[in-house]
Amino acid sequence: MERLVQCQELAPHLGHPPAFRRGGETRGRARYDLRHMTSRATNVCFDLFTDGACEGNPGPGGWAFVLRGSEGEREGAGGEDSTTNNRMELTAVVRGLEQVPVGGRVTLHSDSQYVTKGLSEWLSGWKRRGWRTTSGPVKNADLWKRLDVLAAERSLRTVWVRGHNGHPENERCDAMAVAAVPRSGGATRPGRPARTAGNRRRVR
Repeated sequence: MERLVQCQELAPHLGHPPAFRRGGETRGRARYDLRHMTSRATNVCFDLFTDGACEGNPGPGGWAFVLRGSEGEREGAGGEDSTTNNRMELTAVVRGLEQVPVGGRVTLHSDSQYVTKGLSEWLSGWKRRGWRTTSGPVKNADLWKRLDVLAAERSLRTVWVRGHNGHPENERCDAMAVAAVPRSGGATRPGRPARTAGNRRRVR
């Protein structure tokens, strides 16, 4: 089950504090659907920063995005009780792109080569082969198919950034994703979950 933990509009002239949702409770003024802020804009440039986290692989996980455009910023985060790191990385991109109007131009910044290479190198081949790799069905095909639709409706460019290397927006998304990881009872998990090599495996 997916849980929305945080979603906040950060327009420069508003300065509202972050809003949190825990266990179905809504705090603050933010709404999850922020497309009303960009519904008038087409062919406008955006920067989308994303990250995912997972405690165990599989295990409870979190996702987060920061979307920056001419109208300001908006951010979102959420988590799932049982998932994988790759699914959280993909979900962060899906949720961020859903906030961009059709026709918008987006530069996606991600520390996941699974995401960046998947979008820029592998996706077209998967589609030609009927959503199969050379070794079997595409993993996480439901999310990749959603990303394929979202990307086709927008102009998307991908940029890989090195994780945990002082990139401000990447560190911000990482902290949000980690905070969104569910713990038993519906709360969120403080601190950073351990990230092993298995958490970052490139799985096609």
